[in-house]
Amino acid sequence: MVSLAEAESKKRNRDMGGAMAARVPLIFVVSGEASGDNLAGALMRALKAKTGSHISFAGVGGPQSEREGLESLFPMRELSLMGLAEVLPHLPRLIRRLNQTVDAARRLKPDAIVTVDSPSFCRRVAHRLHGSGIPIIHYVAPQLWAWRPGRAKKLAKDLDHIMALLPFEPAFFAKYGIASTFVGHPAIESGAARGDGAAFRERHVIPPDGTLLCVVPGSRQGEARRMLPILGGALNILNKRHPDLRLVVPVADATADLVTLVARDWPFPVTFASPGERFDAFAASDVAMAKSGTVTLELALAEVPMVIAYRVNPATAFIVRRMISVKYASLVNLLAERDVIPEFLQENCTPENLAAGVDALLDSAEARDKQRQGFREVLHTLGDLTPTPSERAAKVVLDIVKSRMEAGRSAED
Repeated sequence: MVSLAEAESKKRNRDMGGAMAARVPLIFVVSGEASGDNLAGALMRALKAKTGSHISFAGVGGPQSEREGLESLFPMRELSLMGLAEVLPHLPRLIRRLNQTVDAARRLKPDAIVTVDSPSFCRRVAHRLHGSGIPIIHYVAPQLWAWRPGRAKKLAKDLDHIMALLPFEPAFFAKYGIASTFVGHPAIESGAARGDGAAFRERHVIPPDGTLLCVVPGSRQGEARRMLPILGGALNILNKRHPDLRLVVPVADATADLVTLVARDWPFPVTFASPGERFDAFAASDVAMAKSGTVTLELALAEVPMVIAYRVNPATAFIVRRMISVKYASLVNLLAERDVIPEFLQENCTPENLAAGVDALLDSAEARDKQRQGFREVLHTLGDLTPTPSERAAKVVLDIVKSRMEAGRSAED
């Protein structure tokens, strides 16, 4: 069976001799986890809007990308692994998927390849396809400014352009000869700041004046399995001082079964929020206890005071500590260059520490307000909503595609 993208590729190749400007551009998109799929989906939606849907897609993605017309080469969840302990047992399968992705890109000959986040897998895809004549654009700059900056020299050999989320990143990559454009952080257009907390509480029969703690264990199986026992231990401690707490737990598709099973033993009433209502859940929450990641930026946009928790496999932690060169895990703290949000990482990520951090927020309106003020100070640096980050990213991709098409026409003339 021939995919839509492959059929379009054959048609495009037939049209190459004459009307390059009239043919439908093909963008090969690769994302490897839920956060990247969200970005890819928004980018594809913006590309369709800018071209009047005169564009097609192929590659690897999840439900958000598929909703915009991508037929994924294989289930994206096969790439949603992190840490050496998780990756090594699946290495043969990951290599097969890498080969499959690269072979498809070479066969389809897209007008541009856009890899999204997932730096380990995407870097290998880009390396294998370098020199193919196809522009390779990476969306979400790898945080090399935090992890051995010198590695950017190698990256310069594999990528043609980086679409950066943070304002200081283009200048960093320019030092290594990598073209980069600041497009803004997608969290600002996610809707995280526009949740309806009152409606969420009413929908789930949560009293308007009841204290609601948002607990976020993570969207990957491995991280959720590590975090859930720690979070559960913190909740048991909090039960002694805050017996009337209620919990809301946003669940991701990949971890929903695991989280709902484990949460049955937690000492508080639990409301589970589907992916589509998590921003309402954030707006309804008084305080959050969340694993480190993009969700903490979304919580900051929703102005939910929080503590951050994270623990990785000890072997991974051993390596990371020898590579990392920044002080904070949270983007809010990193941009503020101070401790706006308490971070409890690795050996400090204990039930006792997390419970104490949440307890301090629950007991002090001043502490909650201080965090909210810190959120406001840093979030304005992440870009404007007009145009949105995904619209700016779409313009970068289309400009590169247009430049390539014009170069092709000039060569024909």
